[in-house]
This record gives sequence, structure tokens and C-alpha cells, in this order.
Amino acid sequence: MTEQGPRVAFFPDSFHEVNGVAHTSRQFEAFAGRRGLPFLCVRAGQRSESLEINGELWSLELPRSPISIPLEKDLSFDPAYARHLPTIMDALERFEPDLIHITGPSEMGILGAALARHYNLPLAASWHTNLHEYAARRSHRLLRLLPHDYSEATGKTIEDLALVIATDFYSSAHLLFAPSPDLCQMLERETGRPCHLMQRGVDSVLFHPQRRRQRENDRDFILGYVGRLSIEKNVALLTTVQRELEQRIHRSFRFLIVGGGVEEENLRQHLPRAQFAGVLKGEALAEAYANMDLFIFPSHTDTFGNVVLEALASGVPGIVTPDGGPSTIIRDGVTGRIAPDVEFSKVIADIIEKPMLHEQMRTAARSHAQTASWDSIFEGVYSAYKYLGCIPQIAWVH
Repeated sequence: MTEQGPRVAFFPDSFHEVNGVAHTSRQFEAFAGRRGLPFLCVRAGQRSESLEINGELWSLELPRSPISIPLEKDLSFDPAYARHLPTIMDALERFEPDLIHITGPSEMGILGAALARHYNLPLAASWHTNLHEYAARRSHRLLRLLPHDYSEATGKTIEDLALVIATDFYSSAHLLFAPSPDLCQMLERETGRPCHLMQRGVDSVLFHPQRRRQRENDRDFILGYVGRLSIEKNVALLTTVQRELEQRIHRSFRFLIVGGGVEEENLRQHLPRAQFAGVLKGEALAEAYANMDLFIFPSHTDTFGNVVLEALASGVPGIVTPDGGPSTIIRDGVTGRIAPDVEFSKVIADIIEKPMLHEQMRTAARSHAQTASWDSIFEGVYSAYKYLGCIPQIAWVH
């Protein structure tokens, strides 16, 4: 323990990739750097110098092997990552952490949990992904050729089994974090461990309505989506939305889709007027958000939905499902709408046809997002570390 606070060794599942876990992990490291907190981030990557030390901020970056199992376009699991164990242990012994914090059951999380046991250190774990729901969604594609009742029952069994495996892994931690109250309650019930709320922040300077470009001679209403184009994101609903809106409204509209994934080819076939921008970052991403009129996020499996908060910060109201974390971000009827799949087209059409309501939602969306700062989120994480017993609370000075 130092005067600055606990010495945290952080083992994120994902850091350089384009997803919510990676984005939160980068923000966590940046927060520690801004505050001068002793922080070691152990992550997968290709940096030439594996260990970098910049004041109190340490980072150890080690490559995955050629036998890594691809999970997504830019994400994989390396069953041979333990070959780096001597290097990681050397860094830990030099850094002398007070606790280890992991983000899930990847090769990084498994190593982090094992090392916490080895060094008899407190272990914190944050829940970022509903792995059980992902497993069910992905198995559906394999099971859909079977009779419906059998397919549904088997899918439910897979989901239940995946939840048991995931919560058993998380029960090895002494302290848990989750992005929504419902997930905190579920984790406390299933693991018997205390769980604290760890939502997400947004950079409201980067994501700003002023980045919106004037669209001369373009009166299309832009429906936007940002995220992975995969089955668990329920992106197939976008094709249904297009078909039903064509029957419901007279105004011209089109989709602006940012991201990539296995469902992209299918979406291109069914959304011929959509603009597919690919994966965007930084100012290019911020400009894409600002040029949307409405943000459509049909996922049922997201634990939070960073992209929804980024859209709101850009002055873009969101349409989300009642399931998962995104519904905790949207104030229904104020900053967007919360609707089941069968009503998505209806609520979208209602907003398109009511310009005054749409403008009110744009203003409310921006105002709401400005209350979510990354600093306040991570101050809460450090405050919760005191529940590990040996970690006193920090008195923050603003």
C-alpha cells in the first residue's frame, strides 16, 4: 500500500480491440495515469518492448501465439498464453501489488485468478459480458435445423450451463463489479460474493453534437448502429425495421452502420441503401454518431452498452430493448425509447413523424450523457476496494 492508494495489477480480457471491455480497460488505465495511482496492466498485444514503466503506471504487453482460437474478427483465446508466466510473475514481484483485478474467464482472467491464489492476494473481478446469453445465441444457429421445441430446450440448457460455469469462475473473486443493478443482484445470488455497481462513462468532449455536418440536399432520416455485426447483437432486426418502416412512413430514410462482423454480408444483401462505414475510432467515430438522427441498438445481451451512451453524448436519442444494460441508460420517452423487437419499427416511426419530440429528445440525450464521467466511475471502483479488507478508502480531491 502506498500513500497514493492500493497497488492494482489489472488483467483485462481485451485492451486494443474494438469492444466495450477494451474501451473500459483503456479508460481504467488512463484514469490511474491521470491520478498518479500505482497501476500495472498485464495484457495481450504486439508491442516491441514488453514492459513499460512511466512513473507509477506500469504496463506489460505480451503476444498471443499462432495457435490462438479466434472468437471474433479481432479477438482470440490463446491456450498457450501461460508460456508467459515467468515474465508475468517477475513483473508482479517487482510491482508488489496489493490486489489483482480481472475482467472475465479469458486466458488473462484465468492467469490473474491463479496468480492471486499463488501470491495470496485479494481478487476483484468485473463482469462485462453475459457469456451465458452469448452461448445461447450462438448455439441457436447450430440448433435451428432441429425441431423447434427441442431446439429451444437445448438452447436453454446451454444458457443455464454457461451461467453456472461463468458464475463458478467469478465466485473465486472476493469482490465483484457489474454495470447494472440487475446483474449485481444476480451475481450476489449466484456467487455469494459482494457486488458493486461499475457503470460506464463517456467522453462528452469527443462525442459532441457540434461534430454534425450540414447535409445539403440530403433529407434522409439517418438511423444509426455502432457495434459488432454478430448474431448475439440481434442485428438481423435491422432488416425487419427497414421493411416495416417502408410501409409505415413516407419520409425517406437510410441506415448508417459502423462496425464489422460475420453478419455484415447478410446485412448488405438486405439493406441495399445502407452505408457501411466499417470500424471507426476517435474523431471519425464521433462524427459518424453526430450525423445520425436516431440510434438503433437491438441487442438483448449487452451488459451496459457504451455505444448507447456515446450516441446520447452526440445528441442522438436511442432505441433499445428492455433486456440488458442499455435499458438502464435510456430514460423511456425522454432520451429515447425502450421497446421489444415487435414494437421497434412503431416507436421509430413515431419519433420520425414528430420532429418536435425528436428535437426534445436530442437535447435531453446530450444533457443526460454529460452526467456520466469516467473519473466518477473509477473513483467508485477504488472506493469499493476497501471491502477487500486490507485496502483503506482514498479521500478524493477535486
